Amino acid sequence: MARFFSSRDSCPAVKNILILDSEGKRVAVKYYSNEWPTNSAKLAFEKSLFTKTLKSNARTEAEITMFDSNIVIYKFVQDLHFFVTGGDDENELVLAGVLQGLYDAISLLLRNTIDKREALENLDLIFLCIDEIVDQGMILETDANVLAGKVAIQNMDVSAPLSEQTISQALATAREHLTRTLLK
Repeated sequence: MARFFSSRDSCPAVKNILILDSEGKRVAVKYYSNEWPTNSAKLAFEKSLFTKTLKSNARTEAEITMFDSNIVIYKFVQDLHFFVTGGDDENELVLAGVLQGLYDAISLLLRNTIDKREALENLDLIFLCIDEIVDQGMILETDANVLAGKVAIQNMDVSAPLSEQTISQALATAREHLTRTLLK
């Protein structure tokens, strides 16, 4: 009998994306797997992962480790720790691409000021960014410029004066006004 493959069988999958502070506390986390069914299980995973990776030198480039039968790619920037987790059969390079795309997009959105205070002030942008990268565990996009553009458009304040908008926001506003005028 023929077996049909679902998109889950052929597409790389992410189990979670974690951004923790320098003490291992949550800044932004998103889980896509039922491997950690309760909040306490998630917190225990985060704490033990943080403890395991704390002594590594992941500041210059991303590191990889096996942890609880999962591949974890991680990077530390200022007082933030970025983690992307996949199953033990996932491609490390794909997971590293997700991590780099996340970091670069957040860097673009926060204008290269990546620290806990700035991240907490712009948590909505970070969660929008995570949502644009992965949906229900499936990787959608890893290009930082595309991600930052999508997030900036979603977060755009149309009522802001054109002088306070970025060029892409101003173009989107102009396009929206043109569309409204043509539809009248």
